Amino acid sequence: MSKLSNARAAVAVLALWGVAHAQNATPAGQPAQPAKPAAHQKAVKDQTEYDLYNNALKDVQTQNFTKAIADLDTWKQKYPESDFKDDREVYYIQAYAGAKQPDKALDVAGRLMSRDLTKVFDDPKAGPQMVVKVLFTTVVAAQQIPNPTPEELATAEKAAHMLMDYNTKPEGASDADWAKAREQMQTAAKGALMYLALKPGADAMQKKDYAAAEAAFQKAQQQYPDSGQTAYQLGASEVAQQATDPNKVSMGIYEIARGAALDPAKGGIADPKARSDVDTYLKKIYTSWHGSEEGLDQLKQQALASPTPPAGFHIKTATEIATEKEAEFEKSNPQLALWMKIKGALSDTNGEQYFQSQLKDTAVPQLRGTLVEAKPACHSKELLVAVPVPGPDGAAPAALKAEITLKLDAPLSGKPELNGEFHWEGVPVEFTRDPFMLTMTAEKAKIEGLKVEPCAAAPTRRPGTKKK
Repeated sequence: MSKLSNARAAVAVLALWGVAHAQNATPAGQPAQPAKPAAHQKAVKDQTEYDLYNNALKDVQTQNFTKAIADLDTWKQKYPESDFKDDREVYYIQAYAGAKQPDKALDVAGRLMSRDLTKVFDDPKAGPQMVVKVLFTTVVAAQQIPNPTPEELATAEKAAHMLMDYNTKPEGASDADWAKAREQMQTAAKGALMYLALKPGADAMQKKDYAAAEAAFQKAQQQYPDSGQTAYQLGASEVAQQATDPNKVSMGIYEIARGAALDPAKGGIADPKARSDVDTYLKKIYTSWHGSEEGLDQLKQQALASPTPPAGFHIKTATEIATEKEAEFEKSNPQLALWMKIKGALSDTNGEQYFQSQLKDTAVPQLRGTLVEAKPACHSKELLVAVPVPGPDGAAPAALKAEITLKLDAPLSGKPELNGEFHWEGVPVEFTRDPFMLTMTAEKAKIEGLKVEPCAAAPTRRPGTKKK
């Protein structure tokens, strides 16, 4: 639950019964007569205290919190031992919280909560309202303190647990109103406890101490294993460690997937927009890491099974997938794979240097290509070869383009068949970048699979007739 939602819930709960002590009002000019408490009767000392009491109460009701603090100070200075000094502390808590002085609100609340609140506020009608005001205002105020002290955190946690368990219905309140109020009380208490559990990790994230944040969020996850917010925050802290520990990324993506997949009714992220934002971030980080969304839906289902990934859990990176595909391709198409590596190196910025230093005059293992042109057409000594590279979808290229020239040590015995596939071994001797052409010498004996048909016989020349 957000801080604003907590505050609204507090107002809603208290509004169910009206403002505490509203039933104690008395006509102007007469001493206030609070409702009869369970153990003893409280009363103002005189008309002056009555006026100070009602002025402070009115200030709180109208949310004039700065004036409320001033009026409460005057009341406290003139009547330090008032019968209503504990009530006055409640108004101080509300006034400090409303005046954006949450640390002071928690200081007062801590003093009150060191006692048994059910005995401090024992009036069966007004007492429960005062107790709830203390607890509700405390858990909301605690979330407004940027850097709470350990004592303030302890006070807030205590208030949240007390609010969660509180079940004393005010005298005169209907069962329906109390049930509604108690539901909102427990929602606010759970939100506060979640906030307190996540705050150490959030603070560490602000400082970019991602390892400390991870440890804090892991501790929070032990308390709230089915919290989508906790899973998301833990995952974000792990993904943030990519530069120093890439192995954390897979675990982080798992946790973010869990945060996105958990049912809001069972602890998942309740706010639709926040849940959508988490899902969008998940797709972005998963695709960036894995290369595509393939397997993402299965990951979400897997993440629902456990708050933590299984031992050895790993999401393959796009590079790992590409390397595996390349290895598989090399295994099934060794000759084509070899040519693709050679061509890639030659096409690079340093292609000329690569040719001169590593490729020239060095025997290249067997390659495979398609004959595009033979020179001469019969008894050829020069072959222009294309090496078709399949497209991403496996389709053959639309047109064949010669990229290799083979210069043979001896002419072929006949006419080679064009567009036929064959194999050879050769030695690179020349290279031009534009147009791309690698020239290799090759032994006729090391050419395999090339179909050669007999050359057509030269036409017989008929004897000419002599002119007379």
